[in-house]
Amino acid sequence: MIKQVYFEDYELGSTRDTFGRTITETDIVQHAGQTGDFFPHHMDAEWCKQTEFKQRIAHGTLIFSVAVGMTAGEINPVAFSYGYDRLRFIKPVFIGDTIRVRTVIKSKRDHKRPDMGVVSELLEATNQRGETVLACEHLLLVQKRPVGTR
Repeated sequence: MIKQVYFEDYELGSTRDTFGRTITETDIVQHAGQTGDFFPHHMDAEWCKQTEFKQRIAHGTLIFSVAVGMTAGEINPVAFSYGYDRLRFIKPVFIGDTIRVRTVIKSKRDHKRPDMGVVSELLEATNQRGETVLACEHLLLVQKRPVGTR
């Protein structure tokens, strides 16, 4: 869906929630192949039996990528991803865990370009037990309404 949402249209505290997505062994293997991260924490089930978690864990970067993708359901031609701040991998995600994502608009501020503003949304991914597994702030660079229409 394409919908223009200008800087002025973002409301502090508004939320979006995603459906769940179950993380599979295939996700982990493909991510390892794409990134070259074949650490035993992700790939070696026998080695992991000796660790604190007793099983393989998904790459933090995999969960970050999936969580971001889960929030990308609408195309806004007047907003662009400006980056991510304060990324934290809070709890491990295991094969078979299902994650959901909630975003909350936290702040808005002017940008050095007078026709743009920066919107910060908190992105939190939780597992099927409601535990937060990942959190970060997504910064959006968003056009302001054209002069004369504000």
